[in-house]
Amino acid sequence: MAGMKGCLSELEKKMLDSISDGKVDEVKHLLNEPDVRVDCMDTHGMTPLQHAAYKGKKAVCELLLAHGANVNSHEHEYGYTALMFAALSGNTEVVKLMLDAGARTDYINSVGRNASQMAAFTGQHQCVSIINNYFSRDVLEYYTVPKGFETEPKLPSELVPSLHKLLLSGNLHPVHISLYLRDNKCLLENSEKVTKVLDLICEKNMKSKETNDIRAMKSHYMSFLVKQCHKFWQDKQENLSAWIKSLLRAREGDGTQEVMEQCVRQALKEFPYVESKLLQQIVPTLAKKKIGEQPDALMILTQALNGQQFGSDDTACDTCGETGAEKKCSACKKVVYCNQVCQKLHWFTHKKFCKQLAEQYQKEQGRLKQEQEAVLESMNTVKEAEKEIRELNVEEDKPGAGENLMPTTKEQ
Repeated sequence: MAGMKGCLSELEKKMLDSISDGKVDEVKHLLNEPDVRVDCMDTHGMTPLQHAAYKGKKAVCELLLAHGANVNSHEHEYGYTALMFAALSGNTEVVKLMLDAGARTDYINSVGRNASQMAAFTGQHQCVSIINNYFSRDVLEYYTVPKGFETEPKLPSELVPSLHKLLLSGNLHPVHISLYLRDNKCLLENSEKVTKVLDLICEKNMKSKETNDIRAMKSHYMSFLVKQCHKFWQDKQENLSAWIKSLLRAREGDGTQEVMEQCVRQALKEFPYVESKLLQQIVPTLAKKKIGEQPDALMILTQALNGQQFGSDDTACDTCGETGAEKKCSACKKVVYCNQVCQKLHWFTHKKFCKQLAEQYQKEQGRLKQEQEAVLESMNTVKEAEKEIRELNVEEDKPGAGENLMPTTKEQ
């Protein structure tokens, strides 16, 4: 048993200190002592696992979980859980660890926030994305066992790893998902079973006692895209190149990717649960926007599922939307890519705008240079003024400075 708050043995107090310092071996040794409980609580109701999660100590968290630590302890004085503390730490690996250990995402603390909301409140947006996009592997494995009178499972077990990875991805860009499906043909070869399971997951998340609009909408969105990809994959003899090009093709004038915009809008339109609060938040925002206006449908959906920070990132690949892209077009220096593969895929449409973007880049650099020169000139002016003030101060400090400037009454 965890015991009462604050009733710690000397060894348990020592263990909490070791956890804070990240001393894994010392914590491991102390856990073997009979006077040390893995779920003991300090005066605030904080367990050793919560201390480790808050400090972002992944190795210590793994050790405590291996010794049976309760990942869902909810005795903290403000209702914080290990997942909430992990989210506050900003350590995405610890957040994943808590989720894999079965951490509940729906627990609310004393200020009415769950773990995802706490992460968003403190600016830990990567943690928000991980929590919101988390799908337990068990969710999929449930469908790999025949139920009732079924002669075969709804989902072949060999599809679980690739489908699970797809569901965990926070990148909702249709090109990214299409490229993933192209590289994991097993999902397209079994598209009917895959989409059936995704639709069942969507339904379960909307009809269960604890409704999860985010997971429901994401499951539906993935199902929609798998269906779209499968149509092209069949029609084009198991080749998705034409589909991917149609998504990337930009219209003349403003470069809007119309097919992609229409694809995302259609996915949202086909979401079967109109009572969804998340859908009711998205629709009014999207309805005000014409195709070509910002934010586009993909950005609105991404922000709804991953948090407000996501959807507009200067480091996002212009082909697949993956963040952290560092390779720039050498000609215009205005678009970025993950790798050469993405650059080649995008070139057929980017070449129409590259020269125009290059001219825009040169103008921006020219304005930036002028601004820098103006700042330097202003700094030099300030330095000269400061020099003059220092020289005047030196003159005033000289012996006799300021004497006889004004005759006294007696002299007059």
